[in-house]
Amino acid sequence: MDFIVRLAEKKDMQSVFNLITELAVFEKEPDAVEITVQDLERDGFSEKPKFKVFVAEQENNIIGIALFYERYSTWKGRTIHLEDLIVTKEKQKIGAGKALYAAVLKYAYNNNYNRVAWEVIDWNTNAVEFYKSTGANYLNDWSVVQMDKEGLAKFIENN
Repeated sequence: MDFIVRLAEKKDMQSVFNLITELAVFEKEPDAVEITVQDLERDGFSEKPKFKVFVAEQENNIIGIALFYERYSTWKGRTIHLEDLIVTKEKQKIGAGKALYAAVLKYAYNNNYNRVAWEVIDWNTNAVEFYKSTGANYLNDWSVVQMDKEGLAKFIENN
């Protein structure tokens, strides 16, 4: 392994933002990223951080991230949601993604979380097969449901 995995620092947020943007392009949503580097700095490094990020770093360059945060399940209690796991395209296949994934799972285990959950796009068969190969449960009978800011506004206006 010629890279290291560590918890991100505030100074890393530009690189984290760049990888989030790269992921949005990969997922065919190039204009979907609304946050800024300043949002990441504020929300990740305030008195009560909203998330944590592991980064994979190679030769002082961040080549991958795993961004996650705590949730609470009415069935399981304390859980972690893995929001994004990405390795920049030119550095894939060197083990950085697996190392980031392992770092999140070890963090969850060592801190007594009861579950780690995440979403994966069904057409990303490499990711789906990777997760299955690690023993993760692929729940294809559940659907993701979301309401964006515009939907929230319309709902409030009409109710």
